[in-house]
Amino acid sequence: MNLDYRSFHLNLLSHAYNNLLRTEPFNMADIAPQDEEFLAQMNQLIDMGQNHDENFFEFGQQLLCKLVRAYPEHVPYVSRDLFWFLGGECLHYMPDEEIEQFQQLDELRFAAEDSGEDFNYEKERARILKLH
Repeated sequence: MNLDYRSFHLNLLSHAYNNLLRTEPFNMADIAPQDEEFLAQMNQLIDMGQNHDENFFEFGQQLLCKLVRAYPEHVPYVSRDLFWFLGGECLHYMPDEEIEQFQQLDELRFAAEDSGEDFNYEKERARILKLH
C-alpha cells in the first residue's frame, strides 16, 4: 500500500479522534466508562495503524461500526474516506454513489502506480468528490 495513501488516512483518523475529544460526552470531566473505553480504542486504532498491525483493518471496521451504532450523532466528525479505507462492514454505511466515487479514485491511483506515474491523491480526491 502506498505510504502517502496510508499516511493520508492515518491523519484523517487522528483528526477524527481530536474532533471527538472536543465533543460531548468525550469532553466531559466525569466521562462514562464506555465513552472512555471508546476513546481508548480509537487511540489504540491509531497506534495500530502507525505500527502496521495486521489487525488494524478488522479492528477499525469494528470501531467505526460501533461509532455508527453507539454515537450516530458523531459520525459527521469522521471523514467518509475512513469508511472506504477500512472497508468491510463500514461499506454498509456508504451510499452507492459514494462507493462509486471512491472506486473511481482507487482505479486512478492503481493505474498511476502500475505505470509508475506520480499520483496526487488529495488533488484527485478533491476533483472526484467535487470538493472545490
